[in-house]
Amino acid sequence: MLRSNPSVRKNSGFMLLEALVAIVIFSFGVLALVGLQAVAVKVTSDAKYRSDAALLANQLIGQMWTSNRTQATLQTNFSSPSGVGYQAWAGSGSTPASGTVMQALPGAQATPPTVVIAPVTATAVPTSLVTITIFWQPPNDPDQHKYVTVAQIGG
Repeated sequence: MLRSNPSVRKNSGFMLLEALVAIVIFSFGVLALVGLQAVAVKVTSDAKYRSDAALLANQLIGQMWTSNRTQATLQTNFSSPSGVGYQAWAGSGSTPASGTVMQALPGAQATPPTVVIAPVTATAVPTSLVTITIFWQPPNDPDQHKYVTVAQIGG
């Protein structure tokens, strides 16, 4: 008659416990990688929206530079909310045109961008200080983001 060794019986199931602990540790590692991936996607999206806002602001400043740069003309054409150049740049309506602020940035329709044009008096050549503020709110993000740029246009 065969009898089992008492020390073998005492250690039976220990290997199963080790395997379970290894699976739990591996699972935590996988969950950490999934969480890291989600954060990476959010940060990349934020960078894309900020880059788009900077591109759009620079586009409007470029339009101002190539137009008549007198203070009165800049105020008439590019000041928010009624300037013709501003409206073409910002976009409006439920289906804004491609390449406009309202089309490119999510949540921009809730808070339209602002363009403030102020005279600079301390220069020999008449110049204007242009402040462009663009707002957006990414999907599934409760915080509103903004991009502000200031340019001095004159001459």
